[in-house]
Amino acid sequence: MIAKTNYTMPIIGKLYCSSSETVLVVRRRPHVVNGGGFVVMDCSAQRVVFRVDGCGVRGKKGDLILREGDGDALLLMRRMGGMVEALSIYKKWKGYSLDYEGSRKLVFSLRESNSCLVKNNAIRIFTRNRGCDFKISGCFPDKCCSIVDSKGNEVAQVRMMKEVEKLIESKDLYHVVVNPGMDQAFVFGVIAILDYIYGESTHC
Repeated sequence: MIAKTNYTMPIIGKLYCSSSETVLVVRRRPHVVNGGGFVVMDCSAQRVVFRVDGCGVRGKKGDLILREGDGDALLLMRRMGGMVEALSIYKKWKGYSLDYEGSRKLVFSLRESNSCLVKNNAIRIFTRNRGCDFKISGCFPDKCCSIVDSKGNEVAQVRMMKEVEKLIESKDLYHVVVNPGMDQAFVFGVIAILDYIYGESTHC
C-alpha cells in the first residue's frame, strides 16, 4: 500500500492546499457547454470549487482552462505541437498560471510516451517551482488511478462513486480524494489533461 503524504505542496498557491483530506466530486459537461469539460464540487456543501473548459475555448484545439468556482481563469493547459513534437518519443503539455492581467507563468509540464519503445511509459509531471516530479499510477479511463510523487506517496486518487456506479454505466460522475497539504488546483489541472488524453469530456 502506498503511503500518504503529510506535507504542504503549494504548486499553484497555498490557497488551494487544505490541512485535511478533501473529497471532491467531478461532473462531466456536454460539449455544447464551453467546449465540454467538467465541474468540480465540494461533496459536503455542493459548492462549485473548480470548472474546466474543454478544448477550443480559446480558439485553439488542445487548450484547456481551469477556472475557480466563480469563473476566474486560474490555469491554462496547452498541448505542444509542431514537427519537432511529432518526431519526438514524447507528447508534452505545459500548464501556465494566469493572473488577473492575463499574463502567464509556466508552473508544470506533463509528458506521456509517444512510442512503444519507451520502457517506462508512465505519464510523468514535472513542476517548475519545486523541482519535484509526479507520475500517474493506474488507469484513468476506468477512474481508478493515483497521482504519485517521486517518493512513492499518493497525493491524490481518482475513483468511481460506488453509489452512482450502481445506477448508471457511464463515468460522468466520479470523485477525487486529495491528500492533506496537496495543491488541489494542480491536481485538477493534471486531471483535465488526462481527461483530454483519453478522449473524454474535454476532447474535441
